[in-house]
Amino acid sequence: MGSAGLGRLNGLFAVYKPPGLKWLHLRDTVEMQLLKGLNARKPPVPKQRIRFLLCPVEGSDKKELTLTATSVPTLTDHPLVRGPAFTSLKIGVGHRLDVQSSGVLVLGVGHGCKLLTDLYDAHLTKDYTVRGLLGKATDNFQEDGRLVEKTTYDHVTREKLERILCVIQGSHQKALVMYSNLDLQSQEAYEMAVRGVIRPMDKSPMLISGIRCLHFTPPEFLLEVQCVNETQQQLRKLVHEIGLELKTTAICSQVRRTRDGFFTLDDALLRTQWDLNSIQDAIQAAAPRVATELENNLRPLSGTQPLPSPGWPSGSKDLSSALGLESWVGP
Repeated sequence: MGSAGLGRLNGLFAVYKPPGLKWLHLRDTVEMQLLKGLNARKPPVPKQRIRFLLCPVEGSDKKELTLTATSVPTLTDHPLVRGPAFTSLKIGVGHRLDVQSSGVLVLGVGHGCKLLTDLYDAHLTKDYTVRGLLGKATDNFQEDGRLVEKTTYDHVTREKLERILCVIQGSHQKALVMYSNLDLQSQEAYEMAVRGVIRPMDKSPMLISGIRCLHFTPPEFLLEVQCVNETQQQLRKLVHEIGLELKTTAICSQVRRTRDGFFTLDDALLRTQWDLNSIQDAIQAAAPRVATELENNLRPLSGTQPLPSPGWPSGSKDLSSALGLESWVGP
C-alpha cells in the first residue's frame, strides 16, 4: 500500500505560505507530513516461514518433547524491527518567497522536481498584491526597519499615483520586448504583443508586464503587480521609489503572491491540508494542466532572434504601438 501511495507522489502542487514562515521550514514540514502519512499505511502481511519447534508429545503423560514443523511470521520486515519504511522524500521548491512574504508557493515531489526546472525555463509571469504606506521611509523599505524619514502626503491623489504606474508599466514593457529575443518585424511578435504574452527568454532584471492600483485610502494603497524575474525585496523597493516619484515617501507593509504561472490561490493548499491525501489529490488534479501549459510555453518561437542592443532597431513602430508604448515612453 505504501508503494502505491508513493507512486501518486510525482508532480507539482501549490501550497499557501503564511507570512513569518521560512520556505525551507515549510518544505520540511510538508515532507514530514507526507512521510507520516506513508508510514501510517497498514503494513503488508508478513511472510511466513517453516521452523521446527520443540513441542510436547500429544497423548503422552511424560514430559516428552518432539520437533514439530510450525509456520511462523518473518519479523525482519516488521516496522518495530526495520524502522519506518519511508525516511526521506525528494521535494523541490519553485520560485521562493522570503520570510515576510506570503502566498502561492509551488512544490515538486519525485519526478515533479524536473518539472520545476521546466517551470523556471518557461519564464511565466507571477501576480502579487503589494500594500504600501505613505509618509514614512525605513532602511529596508518595510515597517520593521529603522525609521529614516517622515514626510507629508496630503498632496498625493489616486490620479497622480495611477499616472506614475502607467509610466512604470510603459518603460518595463519596452524592456520586456528587448529581452524577449523576438524579431520585431515578425507577425508573431505583433500578435504576442496584442495578446500580452511576451516574456523574456533568458535571464533578465525584474520586468513588470502590468501594474495597477486596486485600493487607495491615504496613507494606505494597494497595488496589483504582474512581473517576472522578481524578488520580493525588489517589489518593496518599487513601493519606495513610487513614493519618491510622488514627492513623498512610502514603505511596503505586505507582499502577497496570488499567482505563480498557472497556479493560483484556488490551487494553494492551506496549512491544515498539508497531508498525504490532500497533496496526492492536488497533484492528480493539476497534472493535465501542468502538462498542457508547459508544452505550450516551452514550445520554441519561430520569430526569435539574437538579443537586440538597447537602442531600438528601425521599423519597430508597429510593435511599440501594439504595446501602447508611444503614449508613455519617448523615442
